[in-house]
Amino acid sequence: MRIGLVGVGRIGAFHAATLKELPAVDQVVVADADPARAQAVAKELGVESVPDVPTLLASGLDGFVIAAATSAHASLISSGLAAGVPTFCEKPVALDLAETSRVVELVEASSVPVHIGFQRRFDAGYQAARAAVQTGELGFVHHIRANTNDAFPPHREYIPQSGGFFRDCTVHDFDIIRYVTGREVVSVYATGANRGETFFGEYGDVDSAAALLTLDDGTFVAVSGTRYNGAGHDVRMELHGSLGSIAVGLDSHTALRSAEPGVSFPEGPPHMTFMDRFQPAYVAELTAFTEVVAGTREVPCTVRDALAAFRIADACELSRHENRVVTL
Repeated sequence: MRIGLVGVGRIGAFHAATLKELPAVDQVVVADADPARAQAVAKELGVESVPDVPTLLASGLDGFVIAAATSAHASLISSGLAAGVPTFCEKPVALDLAETSRVVELVEASSVPVHIGFQRRFDAGYQAARAAVQTGELGFVHHIRANTNDAFPPHREYIPQSGGFFRDCTVHDFDIIRYVTGREVVSVYATGANRGETFFGEYGDVDSAAALLTLDDGTFVAVSGTRYNGAGHDVRMELHGSLGSIAVGLDSHTALRSAEPGVSFPEGPPHMTFMDRFQPAYVAELTAFTEVVAGTREVPCTVRDALAAFRIADACELSRHENRVVTL
């Protein structure tokens, strides 16, 4: 199959390289708002480039991958729908709730499949945790802890278009909490602070945050995150139940050091980026998209799933600003 990709920044170039190696993909063609950058990435990867999105969508694509800036996601999804091409889009669908809801309506009124990129759903650890919940292995789950700690902050220029910490960073936690538990969030209380570079505060954002979520079965979920985790990129989840507990991301590469004398765990070097941490999950995610394109698989993460995660992030942002519990 022939897959087109728009946006060849860090994650886009990574996706293009991944797609090129998938057995189901015969051709990859890329485009970018900066055509010269698209040409450079195409040359480096040995794939094709075209000057713009209209040319890309008119080039006989079987699938369309969106890895452009968040501000362009909604319009690019609309373009994919208009062209009748199965579409994959990195989260989020849009920068605000109203636009996200509009895109959901457009997609659900169309027969064109749209797959949203929440790669943690394809991580083996999270899938095992989901199975443990579904089989009752843990008994009833009473507490969950989830964290997303980046080793270093993004560039200043990224922050104004990111949507803020909860919508950009912990939205992954919100999605995977729904996926693993099969439950919905009914209330949130969130807070945050600017502990590092002042530019976060200049744009009304924070670089460290925490939220307490309550699920519809009464389970409590503590979510935390930061842009400044000097130990490395640390993404984990703990589920504590009446019959047992389980942890995701607790392995030889965990960016955490024990203070107990004589304990050497973890033995290996920590992950430093999300691409290192989730490389197998990204391969599985894009493999799943090729199956969606081929018509052999239903969309595994829908625009409505993305809307649900965005609603939680939006509620957390409101809670942070107004210092109160927000009910969804």
